[in-house]
Amino acid sequence: MPVKRQQRAAAPTSAEDGLLLLQGQALAEEEAAKRKREMLSRFLKDKLSQEQQSTALNLHKLHSQWRAVLREAKAQELQQDVAILSQTFARVMDSKDSVIESLVTDLEEAEVQHSRALSGHLQNVDRLLQLQRCRLRCMEEGYRAQLEELQEEFETERRSIVERHQRELRYLQDVAVAVEQNHAREEHEATLNFQSTRDEIKNKSLQEKQYTRLQLSGKLEGLWEQFHCAMQSYAEATERRKLSFEALKAKDEKSSREVEVQEKKLQKLQDAVLAAKARLAAHLRAGEEQNGRVREQKEAALGQLQQLKSEMSRARAKAHRSLAELTAQSGAALKALGKIVGKAERVLRLAELCRRMESEEEKVLPFYPSSLAEGERDDAERVLREAPTEPLARAVLDYVGLEGFWRRFNKAKLEEVAAGQQRAALTHSNRRLRALLRRYLDGLAANADALSEANALPDVSNGSRVPKACLQRSRDAPQPHDPPARRGAVGHAVGLRAEPQSREGP
Repeated sequence: MPVKRQQRAAAPTSAEDGLLLLQGQALAEEEAAKRKREMLSRFLKDKLSQEQQSTALNLHKLHSQWRAVLREAKAQELQQDVAILSQTFARVMDSKDSVIESLVTDLEEAEVQHSRALSGHLQNVDRLLQLQRCRLRCMEEGYRAQLEELQEEFETERRSIVERHQRELRYLQDVAVAVEQNHAREEHEATLNFQSTRDEIKNKSLQEKQYTRLQLSGKLEGLWEQFHCAMQSYAEATERRKLSFEALKAKDEKSSREVEVQEKKLQKLQDAVLAAKARLAAHLRAGEEQNGRVREQKEAALGQLQQLKSEMSRARAKAHRSLAELTAQSGAALKALGKIVGKAERVLRLAELCRRMESEEEKVLPFYPSSLAEGERDDAERVLREAPTEPLARAVLDYVGLEGFWRRFNKAKLEEVAAGQQRAALTHSNRRLRALLRRYLDGLAANADALSEANALPDVSNGSRVPKACLQRSRDAPQPHDPPARRGAVGHAVGLRAEPQSREGP
């Protein structure tokens, strides 16, 4: 039987060993695949970092070379623009002086308006303070009246509550005294009843005790005489039986000794059997515990194996997802970089086109100086230094680098508006000149229609009827035989004059 049991136990252990061996091989294969994937991902990350470093280095070199080329071109342009600026500086100063004078007059008018507004504001504030004081006095009087009413109501209610409390207190004291009197009377009656019943029960128990004592003493004497008679007859009758009893008693003692010896032997045998059974049970329990522990270890190993497999599958899926996300992100980053590069190339092309269309003065001074006073500039800088609270103002801080672009854009818009205004003025003056010329020619013709009309000849003694501004613009306008440099200078001067006018307009 033990051999068969050992063979049956060895068969599952061999199957389990084979299963564990297969599981170990599967784990080793999964570990090798995992290491191969890690090496591949590490190689791709290293390659990506190297590509990023080389891209950054090439961009840095390209930017440095582009800056050098731009510096050289800028230096040449600045050298050419210095000569032109020296000619236009005087005209710019004249226009700035006129602008300053107009701004001074505007400032004086603004100060007068501010003083008037301040006086009106102070008067309004004084009226509001008087109204507020009257309102406070009315509210204070109402508050005091309500407070006095509440105090009177509180006093009356407090007096009524105190009186009611005193009445209830007196009533409760009377009730307590009556309850105490009733309790004392009932307690006295109860004690009297208890004493009377106790005396009655005590007397009755004494009488019964004496009566039972007399009866028992008579019975005891009769029983004692009967016992003596029975003992004498028993001694006479049991003399022979006593002798045989002694012999049997000796024999019984001997047999009892033998029985004790046999019992001791039997007890030893029983102890040995019990010890063997205990050892056998202990061995069985130890075997069962060991088998249970082995089963638990097996189940734990299988559970751990399943857990490791699930973790490996999750890690594999996570790595696959991360690799897919990385691939998608890298593709999106490449597309975004391509868009940014295309946008940058387009911006550079547009900048080159704009550069070609810039005038000489714009090439030298791309940003016109601010027309704000010192105090206004300080206020503007202080407002810009303050931390914004609104989301739109916080978003604007991310585009501070575009300040130069917006200045140039605003300058271009102002010049466009000034050019439009100047064009309208020139068109108006051209119409007036054409009308005067037509009237002058009609006067020279001296036909019947012209004679019937008013005199169209200009009064030379009183000067020309053409406005001085129109004559000045006609002088400043470039002539067909003027060189291109002179035309550019005149155009820049007109643009600089139109700029203060556009600033004054708003």
